Amino acid sequence: MKHLLTFVYSNMKNQYVKWLYLAILSLVWGSSYILIKWGLVALTPLQLGSLRLLVTTIALLIVGYRSLRGLSKYHLKWLAITGYVGTFFPAFLFAFAQQYIDSAIAAILNALTPLLTIIFGLLFFRIDILKKQYFGVGIGLLGSIGLVWGGLQTASNINPIYTLLILAASCCYAINIHFIKIHLAQVGVMAITLGNFVFMAPAALVVLICSDFFTPQTFSHPEIYPAIGYITILALAGSAFAKYLFNKFVKITSAVFASSVTYTLPIVALFWGVYDGEVITQFQLLSTAVILVGVYLSHTKKAA
Repeated sequence: MKHLLTFVYSNMKNQYVKWLYLAILSLVWGSSYILIKWGLVALTPLQLGSLRLLVTTIALLIVGYRSLRGLSKYHLKWLAITGYVGTFFPAFLFAFAQQYIDSAIAAILNALTPLLTIIFGLLFFRIDILKKQYFGVGIGLLGSIGLVWGGLQTASNINPIYTLLILAASCCYAINIHFIKIHLAQVGVMAITLGNFVFMAPAALVVLICSDFFTPQTFSHPEIYPAIGYITILALAGSAFAKYLFNKFVKITSAVFASSVTYTLPIVALFWGVYDGEVITQFQLLSTAVILVGVYLSHTKKAA
């Protein structure tokens, strides 16, 4: 009986932890889009993306440099792959896209990640999906479509062509979730997080140097120091802390539920958008409620 009660308590605690992780990641990543928008006031997409990656790498090295000891060549290879697929390319794709797309719309479009996670999982990774999860992702997708439609009706800054960059980033996220689940299941969370950024850092440094960041022209912009401050916050919270937490999240739940964070973070991004002068309608608020229902249905104890 004692063992049974311990098991039940542990299982219940694990369920609460998953939802807590989801809430924290939604808050942090939902706020990252507005930070990118504010950073682009004085930085180019290449400067923003590379600076974000380098600041994150330095922060992670300070706290987790010992975590990379003893890793095999196989794991190092997949740390490099998941770093570029799941972080490097999306960082620049979002930076370029948000020159022409409002921050809230960018977050909303990224909500396609759970659907893409299922599609790639079925096509290439042979994952098992429950009917309830299909239903939940479908409902979440309908909510996302509602948000996109509402955004297209009100957005003053949206270029349909650049939505493809967000779609490409979402594909990277979806594929990367499966890579971590399959190839890095035995690697510690900090090792995954730091390893990703260590492999990206040399390329990021080259990009930063070639982007003319270290020039008088860049630092003559009146908003350059606030912009660097925003990207530093983005790097420490949105990349270092959130990436660590997400890798931990992926390890304790299903790929589908882990990807559902992209359904909930647009809710936070929408309210940041309103704060910054972007428009939110009642229809978009209704769509966010639909998204939450979809997220709840996509989470099952059996699949987690």
